[in-house]
Amino acid sequence: MLKFVNITQIFPDKFSSKIRKNNFDEIYHKLVKDKAKAQASRCSQCGIPLCHIHCPLNNNIPDWLKLAAEERLEEAFELSSLTNNMPEICGRICPQDKLCEGNCVIEKSGHGTVTIGSIEQYITDLAWKKGWIKNINIKQEKNKSVGIIGSGPAGLVAAEQLRTKGYQVTIYDRYDRSGGLLIYGIPNFKLEKEMVMNRTKRLEENGVIFVLNSEIGSTISFDDISSKHDAILIATGVYKSKEINLNNNDLLNVVPALDFLIASNKKCLNNNVPEFDNGKLNSLNKNVLVVGGGDTAMDCVRTAVRQGAKSVKCLYRRDQGNMPGSQKEVQNALEEGVDFKWLTLPKEYIGNGRILKIKTVNMQLGSIDESGRRHPELVSGSEQMIDTDLIIEALGFEPENLPKMFDLEELTVTKSGTLKVNNKTMMTNINGVFAAGDIVRGASLVVWAIKDGRDAADQIHQYLEKNLKITEDNPKNRELTYV
Repeated sequence: MLKFVNITQIFPDKFSSKIRKNNFDEIYHKLVKDKAKAQASRCSQCGIPLCHIHCPLNNNIPDWLKLAAEERLEEAFELSSLTNNMPEICGRICPQDKLCEGNCVIEKSGHGTVTIGSIEQYITDLAWKKGWIKNINIKQEKNKSVGIIGSGPAGLVAAEQLRTKGYQVTIYDRYDRSGGLLIYGIPNFKLEKEMVMNRTKRLEENGVIFVLNSEIGSTISFDDISSKHDAILIATGVYKSKEINLNNNDLLNVVPALDFLIASNKKCLNNNVPEFDNGKLNSLNKNVLVVGGGDTAMDCVRTAVRQGAKSVKCLYRRDQGNMPGSQKEVQNALEEGVDFKWLTLPKEYIGNGRILKIKTVNMQLGSIDESGRRHPELVSGSEQMIDTDLIIEALGFEPENLPKMFDLEELTVTKSGTLKVNNKTMMTNINGVFAAGDIVRGASLVVWAIKDGRDAADQIHQYLEKNLKITEDNPKNRELTYV
């Protein structure tokens, strides 16, 4: 270990932008054994590991880096998976530059961070290849069941943790495939779907039941689900797109980011997607404008490039240094030919039935606001026009109205529409109904959803282990008595 002075930092090589613009394959070459060993040996094994502290899962990063450096790769995987149910996914899509790698001690000393994410991915990919990922070790089956609404990362992780404890688990999801935004929101060039399918297949093989094409409040009622299970976990995520409120004339070629990404991912999975085929959600030969500066915006611009857009521009009201998304993703987009219009704000959509032009105004950064970033201010007299054929709004996500959707008006929400839970128990105001992931914390990272799924499973286990007696039949109003 401690070889960071003599061994330089090396990230996995990327395919050239010329090659990767023409397909949806992952853009990085696989890390090889010798490089993984060498890069892991750069870890300083510091007394206060900031990488560990700044990981939401508190992964034991220095410990499994040491094992990897010693070529004890199966042990490294086992240690990594003790705290993370999806290390190969986090290794691919976590913004390591803002979390573990960004807080690496040797990064701060000027020697370049340990490439934690690529090593994590390498170890777990090898584990799948070598058969180190075994069936879930279920010590004793229990006669209590848990229903999980939503098959995104929080729901999948909670299901695995609960099956480990022997509970019967059923996951309900509105889509035709399980995985949530892992399968339909994140493009293949960041996360090939085989990774997600491997995880869901393993859950199925170990007794987790998936009920797909099942939308609560439409195809099945919340009461029906509640009557079948001893506890419920709501892990729906947040799917409602925020709007910039400029499309007052309902111009057809102004679309939400998630609609655009879901259509693209479904097409890559060989689904029938009429709105892609008719051109509404397809960038081919179009001048595309994406509004926003987060990771979703980067997913959109890079998808548009691969779909054969004539040009792709990204409009963001702050500068590059103040973008909320990963700088790695911004760099990848720049390499692939995306034209960034920093300090630019859309002011008016112009068209007749379809968008034709967008009026923008330049911005300048003023004082620091509540987000810790400098507040963007309008520059008077700086308006300009940009021709466009398609606008994709990537302004973030907010919760759907779950109390209305679920016909469960008594379900309490916060001012922002997320579900209100007891911070200690993760239970909503309805006994036996828990919530986790983005539907509680708001749109966030996959790694936080994994943590929430693990924590929720622990709380549900504690709840079910306590000898509770339901004194009322109506699951909406049931009161619990300890016996």
